[in-house]
Amino acid sequence: MSPPSLWWAAKETHRGTPVVVKMENPNNWSMVELESPSDDDFLCQTEAVKGGRNRNAKQLTWVLLLRAHRAAGCLASLAAAFLSLTSAVRRRVASGRTDTPGKSRLFACIKGFLLLSLLLLGFETAAYFKGWHFRQPDLHLYDVRGAFDWLYSTWVLIRVAYLAPPLQLLTTVCIVLFLIQSLDRLILCLGCLWIKLRNIKPLAKHGIVDLESGDADGYFPMVLVQIPMCNEKEVYQQSIAAVCNLEWPKGRMLVQVLDDSDDPVTQSMIKEDVHKWQQNGANIIYRHRVIREGYKAGNLKSAMNCSYVKDYEFVAIFDADFQPNPDFLMRTIPHFKDNEDVGLVQARWSFVNREENLLTRLQLINLAFHFEVEQQVNGIFLNFFGFNGTAGIWRIKALEESGGWLERTTVEDMDIAVRAHLHGWKFVFLNDVECQCELPESYEAYRKQQHRWHSGPMQLFRLCLPDIIRSEISILKKANIIFLFFLLRKLILPFYSFTLFCIILPMTMFIPEATLPSWVVCYIPATMSFLNILPSPKSFPFIVPYLLFENTMSVTKFNAMISGLFQLGSAYEWVVTKKSGRSSEGDLISLAEKEQSPAPPHRNNSEPNLDEMREEIMQQEQLAAEKKKKKHNWIYMKELALAFLLLTASARSLLSAQGIHFYFLLFQGISFLLVGLDLIGEQVE
Repeated sequence: MSPPSLWWAAKETHRGTPVVVKMENPNNWSMVELESPSDDDFLCQTEAVKGGRNRNAKQLTWVLLLRAHRAAGCLASLAAAFLSLTSAVRRRVASGRTDTPGKSRLFACIKGFLLLSLLLLGFETAAYFKGWHFRQPDLHLYDVRGAFDWLYSTWVLIRVAYLAPPLQLLTTVCIVLFLIQSLDRLILCLGCLWIKLRNIKPLAKHGIVDLESGDADGYFPMVLVQIPMCNEKEVYQQSIAAVCNLEWPKGRMLVQVLDDSDDPVTQSMIKEDVHKWQQNGANIIYRHRVIREGYKAGNLKSAMNCSYVKDYEFVAIFDADFQPNPDFLMRTIPHFKDNEDVGLVQARWSFVNREENLLTRLQLINLAFHFEVEQQVNGIFLNFFGFNGTAGIWRIKALEESGGWLERTTVEDMDIAVRAHLHGWKFVFLNDVECQCELPESYEAYRKQQHRWHSGPMQLFRLCLPDIIRSEISILKKANIIFLFFLLRKLILPFYSFTLFCIILPMTMFIPEATLPSWVVCYIPATMSFLNILPSPKSFPFIVPYLLFENTMSVTKFNAMISGLFQLGSAYEWVVTKKSGRSSEGDLISLAEKEQSPAPPHRNNSEPNLDEMREEIMQQEQLAAEKKKKKHNWIYMKELALAFLLLTASARSLLSAQGIHFYFLLFQGISFLLVGLDLIGEQVE
């Protein structure tokens, strides 16, 4: 039965669209659903009436009812969202596990700083209520009366004479480093703009003919494809399937599945999948190391020592979650032909789960800038950039001349790239060739990944600095590697971002004699965030969370940089980034449909069918459902300590009426709090 309705129409002199009111409960008008013209329609009609007639009272009543209903709906939605968020926070905190930093010196310093700031906040608050109201140090305005006034005036004199000068010096140094790094980022953006305006991109001298054309003059060199993996049962099927479907003559391509898994179940699953593709006619082999040393570098080094590798000219590398398009080799290999000095061709990454949660959206901003701006500009103008470790093709001769894979750091990809550059090899970056992969969906996985990415370069810098100085490359190339590639982008960036915004800024609230300009706190970071977000314009709504999150991640990056630079224990930590296999279902279905097409004559009838693929999908979904019950989140003590430190400093800034500083500290403290409670990404197993 439809709800009762009330119809009302204006008089003839006030013609307009009728208003329909539908009520689910006539005794409760808050449940009213209205379908009516906008408020402006009523007002325009009323103003258009000639003869000085007054507004119709019923019209105004309906306008007020409409506005009240909309306001009530907004309040109800906000209340429901707040209750849902509160419930989620309560559940996550209840299931959280504390991430104990152990004997971390950084955590001990942060705790000591937090305790000191709490004492100083109480001291400053007491002084404020006793009449010590100043925004800038001006001691002669106050009469020292009593023990407290004497104690506080002594504290102010100590600040002015001993604490403020070194703090102001450190502030100035960090500001200079900040401006230099911002200038570097601006130059990179201008270089990218120049590339876009002039439509500059690497062009292959010779294209590859179609496989079906039968042209014997086509350029089809021998290609070795490697898929290193370790306990990645969520994604191995999609990567093996994608690589086995690459468009390349089967006799001129060999796929190596380099399995370092220590789980027997995972080993058997991968081995079975490889056997299945072998029966389908793919030229693929399975390798498992008995002695698993050196992590990924040791795995790749072991594979390159096989006797048959000498028959191959190029090696393509794909991590276990990467899915190259079928034409990947057809679009990358031509850049090597007649370019004997090209040692590496790197493709960019695309992400299947970029919109999965807030964490993946924020990662997309960083990685889009990295590939679109940093890699492309360095590839076009310098022919050098850091190898991304996957989705790239190496000339095997370049690998051998550069010393091959070394296990001395956790960034074997950057290591081999630097050594190859020192030997004169050039790199090509293809921004228009993409390879799909996954982003970490949990903060725990992302945090460990970033720790490895920021500790490894410092290890490498210490080890290869003498080689860079002794190398025969030009002075400009040496300066680029030392000052830009390593010092500015790998050391200075995490140093100043953590020191300036997480240490100096809170200290200036308690030592106001040392000042940090508002443009450093607000305007320059906002401008840099705007530049970073340009390569991914759909991410503009997340510019503020991105700015706050980058400062939040600075503690992890700073800790990793220090551990790598001084060879601390965590510098050599290698944890495989956890994958979720988000794209498995769609890939398996598409591949299954492809396998249903008529097979080539050399293939037998043992190919997987659609029903088998769907059964595998169902099994994976059941596994995922079981894992959901076992998920939990972490409580990060370092981030929580910094959150309370920044919130304490924001409370102190209120006493000095520092507007921008207060809001920055408040929101940055809330950001640290959310990350510390692990509320930004997915829960982990």
